[in-house]
Amino acid sequence: MKLDCALAMDALEEVPGVARAAEEIGFEAMWANETKHNAFVALTAAALHTTRLQLATGVAVAFARSPMLAAQSAWDLARLSGGRFILGLGTQVKAHVERRLGMPWDPPVPKLREYIQVLRAVWRAWQEGAPLRVEGTYYRINLMAPFFNPGPNPRPRIPVFIAGVNRLLCQLAGEVADGFVVHPLHSVKYLREWVLPNIAAGLARSGRTRGDVQLYAPVFIAPGDTPSEVDAAVARARARMAFYGSTPSYRPLLDVLGYGDAADRLHRLVRERRIDDLAAHLPEAVVDAVVVRGSYEEIGRTLRVRYEGLVDRVASYWPFTPAEGEGWRRLWSAFHRA
Repeated sequence: MKLDCALAMDALEEVPGVARAAEEIGFEAMWANETKHNAFVALTAAALHTTRLQLATGVAVAFARSPMLAAQSAWDLARLSGGRFILGLGTQVKAHVERRLGMPWDPPVPKLREYIQVLRAVWRAWQEGAPLRVEGTYYRINLMAPFFNPGPNPRPRIPVFIAGVNRLLCQLAGEVADGFVVHPLHSVKYLREWVLPNIAAGLARSGRTRGDVQLYAPVFIAPGDTPSEVDAAVARARARMAFYGSTPSYRPLLDVLGYGDAADRLHRLVRERRIDDLAAHLPEAVVDAVVVRGSYEEIGRTLRVRYEGLVDRVASYWPFTPAEGEGWRRLWSAFHRA
């Protein structure tokens, strides 16, 4: 099992130093989210200042961009990084796609399936000179003049990971993707009873095996060297978890723990604009099932024990920061000794 890290920051100019520090500690990959900044831009900066670290979008919003532009960005990053790039894609939710990103919302599972089909068709056209023709429900791509063709890539293999929560997206990952990004508001129970069976169902449909799909789990951690530090870190995690739990499409994450009613309460609070009240309404049992807490060493050991055999790579949900490098190094060392 690999130990990765997350990349998220306010100042893009800090990316080179952050990426170098993460690589020096020994993390396997760095996953850039797409909240305040474009993940491809952040990873371009990281690619130019690292040599070993894998670089992944964790995740880029698929439906915010055409599959042709996503294919081009991924192709360029794969080349620039020497084959270290992983394309992680997510559907986002209807409100964000329509109201924040200004794009149409369609049934996400068939559209994402078609999106991945386009990506791979474009890459084949560039690498092998294959005819480009995808005539789908959502995308019609059949034009590729030499002027727009970047040509073969010395490192053409680009793993495609998809993120999701519901059964159908898990199944789609098993059927067509190279990996699956687990939602951070997950529990071991959710992995065992929801994710893995549905990944297996998708694998069966495509005639593939579990080794064909990597599972990546970002994990809420609450590190501290004193009880008060741990308590403060748990409170921070609880607030973010409650925010996620208020999203209706994330209800299965709480349903599997028997707290679907809490998800409904959280959603009502958001509709009432009572954001500051969310954390108090997240059940303690949910926090206990999700958060890994303790010293950095304890967290490193627990990550190894809890996730071994369930997923292929883990990371802290919270982004890596060089300012806390000593703690991250302790976590990394404990993980690899466990």
